Amino acid sequence: MEEPAKISVVIPVYNEAATIGEVIRRVLECGFDVEVIVVDDASTDDTRKYLQSLEHPRVHCFYHAVNRGKGAALRLGFAAARNPYVVVQDADLEYDPADYRELLVPLLDGRADMVYGSRFLGGPHRVLFFWHYIGNRILTLASNMMSNLNLTDMETGMKAFRRDKLAALKLSADRFTFEPEITAKAARARWRIYEVPISYSGRTYEEGKKIGWRDAIAAIAAILYYRLAD
Repeated sequence: MEEPAKISVVIPVYNEAATIGEVIRRVLECGFDVEVIVVDDASTDDTRKYLQSLEHPRVHCFYHAVNRGKGAALRLGFAAARNPYVVVQDADLEYDPADYRELLVPLLDGRADMVYGSRFLGGPHRVLFFWHYIGNRILTLASNMMSNLNLTDMETGMKAFRRDKLAALKLSADRFTFEPEITAKAARARWRIYEVPISYSGRTYEEGKKIGWRDAIAAIAAILYYRLAD
């Protein structure tokens, strides 16, 4: 029987005490040989308390002393990853680790260097905000125009990479601008990029959703910046 592929799942987390335990459980049960790398971005709720009480040989936790943002948390997690494939997993249950099986296929069969899990390719999704949908499409369109890609969901929170390729990129974005940065730099490096459909269980702001219109403006600025930056 073939051994399951080895993956490192990086989970940046900020104030997700209600969901982080369930996310970690689902990741551990995803069917792969997985190490879980959790980076707490200076949470102010009980997230850190939970992580510090967690004892599991395949879960490794790191902590920021001050809030630095998703991109900074991911860089720390990427540096700690040791397996050949790296997956980004949000801590809020909007993305389901059960989708890793489809997400990783283009990496495991050698076709891809990076795979986007797209919320807009037909997978089941919770029906929510029209203007968020429009905003995502505008950001993806702008990114595609700058990078000459034809993605459907640049802003997706579920992405997977070959670790050796990821280690060769110089990443600097600290916050949600990680998404346009990794896209622009992967395109410039001529990575082989694939998309696969995933499910999406979006949250309302009352349920804890954090990204907003200010982040969209920052993403537009980042798309233009990374188009011109070396």
